[in-house]
Amino acid sequence: MFGRSRTVTTPPATTRPHLELSGPRLRLAFENLVERAEELGGVESYVDALKFKSRVFREVLRPAGNEATITLSLEQFRPLCAFMPTVRRRILPWLDEPRFSSLREGIGALLVPSNDTANTDERLRLFAEQFPRDDAHRWVRDLGAELLHNVDPERFPLMTRWIWDAGTNTGVLREIWFGEDVDHRTIPAGDDYETFLVLREELSQFLADNGVFRDVLHFVDLLCAQVYAGYICEQGGSYLRADFSAPEDPMQHTRRLLGLDGVRVGDVRMNSKTIDGEAIAERAPPPALLE
Repeated sequence: MFGRSRTVTTPPATTRPHLELSGPRLRLAFENLVERAEELGGVESYVDALKFKSRVFREVLRPAGNEATITLSLEQFRPLCAFMPTVRRRILPWLDEPRFSSLREGIGALLVPSNDTANTDERLRLFAEQFPRDDAHRWVRDLGAELLHNVDPERFPLMTRWIWDAGTNTGVLREIWFGEDVDHRTIPAGDDYETFLVLREELSQFLADNGVFRDVLHFVDLLCAQVYAGYICEQGGSYLRADFSAPEDPMQHTRRLLGLDGVRVGDVRMNSKTIDGEAIAERAPPPALLE
């Protein structure tokens, strides 16, 4: 954790992932986040926006009352896509029948029961099997991860590929890994639920050490987005290039990664046009946050 040396002990039979994170890299990202967010209403405005987004997903996707399944119409689901930037354009072919019926069934199986985390990896795997298994559908992992996290951010950390993709050795985890020449090393970490959970725990501890004691889970998402925004601005990303081109500043990427670039102030409900990223919130966050 944070590149500090420690006494080596014999691990138990079931060992949790061990992550070596760079304290200096995290501190730089945290300072940049606070400084840049201050120009747009402060970090708290971003936290409020993330709370709003999660509330919208819960209202649409959580089973009502004692029901064991979710009911989901295309009109309800389409606006949610605006909050999932690495998904919203690629999912378009699945927003017509009969494909949407198959998608809806997969979403129901993924999200219910909502309080079970023991089989998260298996649920994501089964969800992905609803789609063609080719490079054109790698975004399906992001869709499943976004849905779980946005509906219940406390139980499910953000597990998208930009947080960490072990197959391509890219993501936030690589950018904050402790050590030299990280770009040419394979990070010894899987991209399963337990790894993402440990990463969030480590980042939560870092934030607590730096004076963040409220809304820590949302601050973790903001910190991760700020880290990867810096990477995008410096080098670009192979699968993010089309969605994150021509930025004015790293905070623009931070907003996009978290799906906040589509939030607008308005008095009307979100509508189907939000698939292009123009979400209109019924009760939107403070105007200072918005573009």
